Amino acid sequence: MSSEQLRNAGADQSSKTRIVILGGGFGGVATARHLERLCKRRRDIEIVLVSRDNFLVMTPMLFEVCSGALDIRHCSFPIRAFLRTTRFVEATVERIDLERHVAVLSDGGETAEVPYNQLVIALGAMTNRTMIPGSENAFTFKTLADAFLLRSHIIERFERADVERDAVRKQRQLTFIIIGGGLVGVELFGELTGFADGIAPLYKHVNRDEVRFILLQATDRLMPEIDPKLAAYGTDVLRRRRGAEIRTNSRVEAIEPGSVRLPSEIIETDTIVLAAGVVPSPVVAELPVDKDRRGHIVVEGTMRCKSHPEVWAMGDCASVPGPDGKPYPGLAQHAIREAKVLAGNIVGALDGKTPQPFIYDTLGMMGSLGHSKGFATLIKARVRGVPAWFIRRTYYLMQMPGWSRRLRIMIDWTFAFFFTPDIVKINLDSEKVELARETRTVDAI
Repeated sequence: MSSEQLRNAGADQSSKTRIVILGGGFGGVATARHLERLCKRRRDIEIVLVSRDNFLVMTPMLFEVCSGALDIRHCSFPIRAFLRTTRFVEATVERIDLERHVAVLSDGGETAEVPYNQLVIALGAMTNRTMIPGSENAFTFKTLADAFLLRSHIIERFERADVERDAVRKQRQLTFIIIGGGLVGVELFGELTGFADGIAPLYKHVNRDEVRFILLQATDRLMPEIDPKLAAYGTDVLRRRRGAEIRTNSRVEAIEPGSVRLPSEIIETDTIVLAAGVVPSPVVAELPVDKDRRGHIVVEGTMRCKSHPEVWAMGDCASVPGPDGKPYPGLAQHAIREAKVLAGNIVGALDGKTPQPFIYDTLGMMGSLGHSKGFATLIKARVRGVPAWFIRRTYYLMQMPGWSRRLRIMIDWTFAFFFTPDIVKINLDSEKVELARETRTVDAI
């Protein structure tokens, strides 16, 4: 975005009521769509959506991007193509001034203030790097770039191991550690073990039995957020994978460059992925509003901020209470449904109506274990194995907007089912950077 466009984004439309939505995830985009529908004939309302990226990622499909079963472009779609009348602004939210009713945005060194009459905070969450010392030494798995970088890194470890003569270095290159045995860690672990099965035969000097995958969980079982019987099923399936180690009650003391330190052991590895929980964004952390112990904005059941009635919060950055007082989990299915209620509450509040609380019974939870196996709870029924895996894929496929993108996904899945995984490693360095590296190598020789 140019500096002029960013300044124009903050132009004051005093004749209109401006609803600003911060965050281009499931909740933010869905809220904009519902507001468009409710405000279709209202010329007095302007809707503005601000997002750091111009696309929305179907995050449950990131695991298959990492394993190569899905093209990197096909698990996302452009936000602009999904909206009709909403004004989209690609920029980073720097801070929110609640007293002046403005959101401060930045892009490429330029800043701008966007005034609002009603504000929706849907900034999501980020990987918690404060729990374990040295977390900056680990990969994360939250974004499209995370999946892309991790995939290239893993392929590079196999390439190096194929020509490595030192047994100790080779073992380190072929050891992959995932910290965090929640749903994200388990799904990534399952997908990567399947990926290794597919690519190992392409490397003549890499024996699949040399490849180790270690999943570290601090509590006594994996996936504490799901049904215990399904969690036990998933654990049993993963334990049977070649080279897989599931370690519960394994608290990580520190992450160091090239190793993970446990209370009684240090494991050397070139690949560490941190999937041990999330925290709200720094913008949310700085807001002078009530928060729970995990940093989420405490809102009423209507998703309205208690101290600032013109501010609303939803999704991963908010603590939205249910009828029993317990907050709803930060799942996509909740964010999408919160969006419909929130849009109605904002329009209703502008018209002097009483906002309605969000009430929703969770449909269930689903997860993939790789190798065409999965698990799911649908209403109260437990589903395991291939049927669960198929249901999960079908559900997320139908959540993607547009049949052209769905068709591309189905083609990717079909090719991945019948053919060996692609091991092309994309180097993101420019020619200038590569030339400088080659020059340094020649000088060293």
